[in-house]
Amino acid sequence: MSGAGKPDFFYREAQRLGYVARSAFKLLQIQKQYKLITPGSSVLDLGCAPGAWLQVACQSLGPVKSGGLVVGIDLKKVKVPAAHCDSRVQTVCADVMKLPKAQVRELSPQKGFSVILSDMCPLVSGITSKDAALSLELGTQALDLAVGGAALAHPKNEIQIEESKGGAITSSDVNGVLRRGGHLVIKLLESEDVQEFSRICKPLFRKASLLRPKATRPSSREIYVICQGLQSQAKI
Repeated sequence: MSGAGKPDFFYREAQRLGYVARSAFKLLQIQKQYKLITPGSSVLDLGCAPGAWLQVACQSLGPVKSGGLVVGIDLKKVKVPAAHCDSRVQTVCADVMKLPKAQVRELSPQKGFSVILSDMCPLVSGITSKDAALSLELGTQALDLAVGGAALAHPKNEIQIEESKGGAITSSDVNGVLRRGGHLVIKLLESEDVQEFSRICKPLFRKASLLRPKATRPSSREIYVICQGLQSQAKI
């Protein structure tokens, strides 16, 4: 639906093409511009409900014979959509931020993922500064999951990662779950901190840029940080 509560172009197109949500077109644009997902990729979709990004990610893997997999994790139980998905897609109902990185890594036969997508968004309160801060916190946690605390501990990086409530942190949890050369997409709500977040990502990846997809509602403050090519110093 559009901000006015009426079906808009992307809503109607999602229904026509069998996508479970209009958000599919955001990832379709990202994929068209950056070609992050390739045949054989292992994809981790954080905050995967209702499943539209699972559909696009699976489509992007190509035919089943090309291999690859898509793992979606969400606080809600998400049923794998029948359309555009196949046996390579699975979902996990869990709070990914409370799962040990080693456990997340084991979800992939490659012991890590080549692409991580985070479309996570906090429950918005309507208070701009509060919502932006909560969004930044989720984005920071996703970045930590991807590259690990060791990479983020660089002196130039000011983002603070809270220690796991589980107590002692094992060596396997210090490293991230994104494989070297991998790509990361993180949704944030626009604020003065977005540029700082992007600046922190740049030395970790070959390239980091910002994108506001065309399918984003006019009233939304969503923006995506597109990180390409995890550098060797941040390898898992």
